[in-house]
Amino acid sequence: MDPLIARLGLALAIGLLVGLERGWRERNAPDHSRTAGIRTYGISGLLGGILAALAEAADAISVLTVGFLGFAAIFAWYKAREAAYDQDFSVTSVLAGLAVFALGALAVVGDYRAAAAGGSALAAVLASREILHGLLLRLTWIELRSALILAVMTAIILPLLPNRTVDPWGGLNPWEIWSFTVLTAAISFLGYILTRILGHTRGLLVSALAGAVVSSTAVTVALARTAKTGGSPLSLAGAAALAAMVSILRVCVIVMLIDPAAIVPMAPAALAAALCFTACGILLLTRSSDASGSETPSRNPFALEPLLLFALLFAIVSTVSAAVANRLGSSGLLATAALSGMFDVDVAVLSTLRLIGESVTHELAGMAMLTALAANATGRLAIAFLAGPIRFFVPFASATIAAISLGVAMFFLWPTL
Repeated sequence: MDPLIARLGLALAIGLLVGLERGWRERNAPDHSRTAGIRTYGISGLLGGILAALAEAADAISVLTVGFLGFAAIFAWYKAREAAYDQDFSVTSVLAGLAVFALGALAVVGDYRAAAAGGSALAAVLASREILHGLLLRLTWIELRSALILAVMTAIILPLLPNRTVDPWGGLNPWEIWSFTVLTAAISFLGYILTRILGHTRGLLVSALAGAVVSSTAVTVALARTAKTGGSPLSLAGAAALAAMVSILRVCVIVMLIDPAAIVPMAPAALAAALCFTACGILLLTRSSDASGSETPSRNPFALEPLLLFALLFAIVSTVSAAVANRLGSSGLLATAALSGMFDVDVAVLSTLRLIGESVTHELAGMAMLTALAANATGRLAIAFLAGPIRFFVPFASATIAAISLGVAMFFLWPTL
């Protein structure tokens, strides 16, 4: 098939898709009472594609420019007459028509995949009017401000930071530190939204378990801050314990994928600790549900000042850890694993796995990775103490100490068993 015919078909399909949504909303209107329906929007997309093809064939962009201006004038004039008759002040249909024309042109002379995605997104946004308007009615100023701050942190500040280490020891990477800070804020905001939608307990579980796949430390920071601003300390501590369980299982999966033999010396202790975290998390969530069935009070999804303080502390600890690890070298594997695992257990595990077969045995590597897990758990405890209230720290600390103790006991007892 001629590529031009296929692209013109896509331009027509984009218009028909948008026209389907627009026409469905006005399906009960009398014939000839509306400016544009499914056929008009379909023709608009096709017209954009045809004019774009003519402009490309004649090597004259003015053909497309003049055609777009003429289409915009005619379409807007008819919609103005319709709006005056209906006393309607909405400009959505006009903008939708212009977008369909432009997407039709893009489908022919540009990236057809982007045009298809744009057409689908346009139809989805138009069909989401009730959902979006309902969201605006329920949205508070604090939630809107938090979303805007998160957008600035992600889309403006993060791309400006250098993605390389800037210290002699290779520990201070501004982009990684800020991306971790953004991740912490995003997890906190996601937890807030899910808690509002799903309810207190189910929202906590979903946000904590999903966030822990990326970073259990970031989840702990977010939950600790939530507990300090009015959340239920017991349920939040339970969610943090379950996030710690996910972190352990994630490390085990990484080790099995890279070097399955390395999982043998660490699996009993790691799985025992994960099981303990699971039991403690469920117990804390159950006690919280039994104690109070009230909804979570309104709170700030995340506060900027504690996040900036955490980013500063993270940068200091990362730099110091890298400096110490650089000085100790491979001879101090356990100390290096503990220092690097304090904030990033994945880095500690991957660094240890690289040394297997060179200067490190599987048994020593397993011990080092368990040390990194224990150090990471200790780091989460320190964060919980600094960022959260004592009512959050005590139950979370009890779960962490129990998990570490059970893991250590299993590590020493398993060979005899």
